Amino acid sequence: MLQFTAIVQNSNASVVWEVNNLPGGDPADGTITSSGTYTAPASLPTPQTITVMAVLQTDSSVFASAGVTIILPSAFAGSYSWRNDTALTGQNTHESLLTPSSVDSTHFGKLFGCSVDGQIYAQPLYVSNVSIPGQGTHNIVYVATEHDSVYAFDADASSCQILWQTSFIDPANFIVPVQDTQIGSEDIEPEIGITGTPVIDPSTATLYVVAKTYENQAYRQKLHALNLVTGAETFGGPANIQAVVNSAVFGQVTFDPLKENQRSALLLAGGRVYVAFDSYDDTDLFHGWVLAYDGLDLTKSAVAVFNTTANGSRGGIGQGGGAPSADTSGDIFVGASDGTFDANGDYAETLLRLRVDPAASAFTIVDSFTPWNEAILNVQQKYFGSTGVLLLPNSAGSAAHPNLALAGSEAGALYLLDRDHLGQFTNPPGPDNVVQTLCVTADGDAGTPASILGTPAYWAAANTIYMAAADDTLKAFQLASGTITSPSCPAPASPNSRSPETFDIFGASPVISSNGSANGIVWALDTSGYAGSAGTSLPAVLRAYDATNLATELYASPSNGVGTAGPAIKFAVPTVANGKVYVGTQNELSVFGLLP
Repeated sequence: MLQFTAIVQNSNASVVWEVNNLPGGDPADGTITSSGTYTAPASLPTPQTITVMAVLQTDSSVFASAGVTIILPSAFAGSYSWRNDTALTGQNTHESLLTPSSVDSTHFGKLFGCSVDGQIYAQPLYVSNVSIPGQGTHNIVYVATEHDSVYAFDADASSCQILWQTSFIDPANFIVPVQDTQIGSEDIEPEIGITGTPVIDPSTATLYVVAKTYENQAYRQKLHALNLVTGAETFGGPANIQAVVNSAVFGQVTFDPLKENQRSALLLAGGRVYVAFDSYDDTDLFHGWVLAYDGLDLTKSAVAVFNTTANGSRGGIGQGGGAPSADTSGDIFVGASDGTFDANGDYAETLLRLRVDPAASAFTIVDSFTPWNEAILNVQQKYFGSTGVLLLPNSAGSAAHPNLALAGSEAGALYLLDRDHLGQFTNPPGPDNVVQTLCVTADGDAGTPASILGTPAYWAAANTIYMAAADDTLKAFQLASGTITSPSCPAPASPNSRSPETFDIFGASPVISSNGSANGIVWALDTSGYAGSAGTSLPAVLRAYDATNLATELYASPSNGVGTAGPAIKFAVPTVANGKVYVGTQNELSVFGLLP
């Protein structure tokens, strides 16, 4: 509501209040009382400016007016997890402010940047309308850094208001982030603290995050549960991550908090927090691990533990930073990368469907898929498990295959799978028992497979998949009758549309914003400027495309000069929320939106 007042000079005559020339207004534009109290409409498709007028009752030619721009709160309550949902679709279908007509270099750009104490590998998360005692109600963006900090920034304040900051280090007591030299890898440098994207439980106002530290000459990885309002530990946290599994070859395999990389985003499903582990650029010795914790009691040990290669080696679960995905039954899906695959129970190069067995404190393998050429992929270092497992809705499937999943490999293979019958392993020379396989080749280099390092996104309104492989354009593939409308392997995949630009080196994990089925925009970060150490990388480039035709680039942030994002972070994913786009970089949270 807004209260208007009119003063009529040299007269006691009253005024008639109007909204857009209508006395008293109407439900579409808002109403105003005889005393000047204006009430905005219940809903609007886009921001709207209305005119409030005070008209002299005795002479309608005498009036005064004021313009009011109405921006109603969005129905988008928050981005609680990596790419917004447990299926990893990347959709935000409640974005009313950012449209293909408003996102261009004239009306859209960088608004501000908020400095942080370390590199931001984790995707920023967003929660609207958080009430903080003594500080009011705020939209908040939560940012985690490799310096082991979690920030709660006011999502809209250009002064970069820090509502709270929690640090997991204490140098005075010899608790610090791990250094890359301690691992012997330059995969993440110079320090390693929080890498995997946290996850938020809105029902308990809790943010879960894993922090890596070096404490009094001991390496630790701990699962923390932070109150969204205060940043304080809750639910008995932190849990010191520990695990041991039996091995037919080694007797036992113990979780190594130094060599294991908590790269994958966290998953919250059915009240459990799932944490997966990879390596630092294949720096041995390591395994792939998945652990499940009771989100309401971190004093307990892990509810279930799984090791992908208990009798072998490697098999890390990195997925380009993507989270494990979960279906409605509570089963989770992960992709293990290079390592041992054999009949002894080792599952590298494999998509796994896992189910918690609390009685055994373990996971049951419900189903799996391993490419027939997994041995070749290992030798060529073109691994499976380079993406998250995208779960498509029933509307995308067919009567024969109602529940579909999508996963990719560094060899340029995009697999469409029936997740109720994943296909297991077919002896060479195959073929794989999947619904469809696309051979993705790099544009401009005919016949060369494009490494798929980013997880494809899915927009239900157009039944379309969007993916950007390394050294390739962003491509759109449509689904129809449960398959992708493109030639299958060995023919090169043929997209419905593609972007003008290529995404070098790392590709991208795109996200989509729309207002329901309208105004679809595909957002992707070009992080090819990443060069390792903080301060040496070039700026990340935020790109936006019309989701109905990727040939139409709506916006690209500058690569130099004024308005650039901070230095690029590989595998970074933007967060789109309520008219703004949040980008994690090496030294700041870069915030883009509609220009004043």
